[in-house]
Amino acid sequence: MAGGMLSREPKVVTAGVALLADALTAQAVPVVPVDWRPPVEGTDDDLVTVLADPRRAEANRVAVERMLRSTAQLVDVRPAREALGLEPGAFLHAGPPIAWDRASGPLRGALIGAMLLEGLASSPDEAESRLAAGEGGTLDSCHHHGGVGPMAGVLSPSMWVFELADPADGRRSWCSLNEGLGAVLRYGANSPQVLDRLRWMGAVLGPLLQAAVRRRASRIDVTALVAQMLQMGDEGHNRNRAGTLMLLRDLAPELVGSEAPSGHIAAALRFIGGNDHFFLNLAMPACKLMADAGRDVPGSTVVVAMARNGTDFGIQVSGTGDRWFTGPAGVPDGLYLGSYGPDDANPDIGDSAITETAGIGGFAMATAPAIVRFVGGAVPEALAATERMYEITLAENPAWALPVLDFRGTPTGIDVTLVARTGILPQINTGIAGRVAGTGQVGAGLVTPPMEAFTAALKALAEATPPSPINPPRS
Repeated sequence: MAGGMLSREPKVVTAGVALLADALTAQAVPVVPVDWRPPVEGTDDDLVTVLADPRRAEANRVAVERMLRSTAQLVDVRPAREALGLEPGAFLHAGPPIAWDRASGPLRGALIGAMLLEGLASSPDEAESRLAAGEGGTLDSCHHHGGVGPMAGVLSPSMWVFELADPADGRRSWCSLNEGLGAVLRYGANSPQVLDRLRWMGAVLGPLLQAAVRRRASRIDVTALVAQMLQMGDEGHNRNRAGTLMLLRDLAPELVGSEAPSGHIAAALRFIGGNDHFFLNLAMPACKLMADAGRDVPGSTVVVAMARNGTDFGIQVSGTGDRWFTGPAGVPDGLYLGSYGPDDANPDIGDSAITETAGIGGFAMATAPAIVRFVGGAVPEALAATERMYEITLAENPAWALPVLDFRGTPTGIDVTLVARTGILPQINTGIAGRVAGTGQVGAGLVTPPMEAFTAALKALAEATPPSPINPPRS
């Protein structure tokens, strides 16, 4: 139209109850529905303070930029006693720090198994008694040592680990070797069969992988493998089939070309090829390197760790150092194996939520519609989950593109303020451990963190915000 009037048909933006939008649509009025909701109750003052922090925008830009620049290469496979300097009696676990008296069934079961594996007890009863009495050695979080552990995440000196490095700055991370599914130590199982498998992994699989990695003319680029697997139907947390096969492709020539007994090589190839989750234990430390790259930027509201120990769910934020903000871990909602049900499930456990922290896993479910057959739900819900995660993140990772979303980058850089403002929590897909020690895996499903972890982090950020004319000192 002339006279400066709008030449385009006006649109109506609606929020809240859908009745108004439906009525307007019925009248052929263009409508833009917005999923708006008020900030989380009790966060108003903290949000005002943190959003007014003059450091925030630049701090977040720096933190996210560092994360997006990070890459990971597989550089070695070694026993934990060498890679981490773990002494006899030292154990690491997944999630924020916790002591035996609050430990969940799966964590207790895994610690008992580790005691038996290391020869620190002759029976499960003796191991449990020693751990309960504080005689089982030291217990610390994997994250405090630059690494991650799946599910219970228990690591002892004789267990072998993948060791990854960022070639740009030499930072390293690690994760244990994947045992497979079912009754395994990471789910709290500690039967003789579980321990025999771990001993075989230490005596045969670990040394074979070490020789293969060291023999290669070039290092395996784990970040590039993640990019490829995202375009092949994997999301990097509960679906790693393509990643595992590509890893096997890269390692098989070196394994076959080694001087090890042919029976050992065949067993290793069968074990890796028959374990669709083998690559998860490489994706996790790659994501740990990426998340850690964004750490320790004063004023940044970016989440750099999400982890669970089976009792507590904890997060860490770039601008608050190594401090954990925790809340009760929830029980995943999903599909159960056999006759198991929700009453058999332990609350959420494991460091594998580092994948979501870095923008894959539950954040990339759109690219892996087959995942819904494993964790429950429907394909439209997988697409919607990824779309929703863009609302609480600050960037998109161009290196990890999602074909189904027209190659849009994965949602990256969870922002505490966006979580509080929208009420949207990070979506995590995960395995479900049995609550009774020794049960093992009982299912897989979806879970979100407790909101109180994010509101506590927001409060800490507000308290650390320098005073300004529009942001007076907090009383």
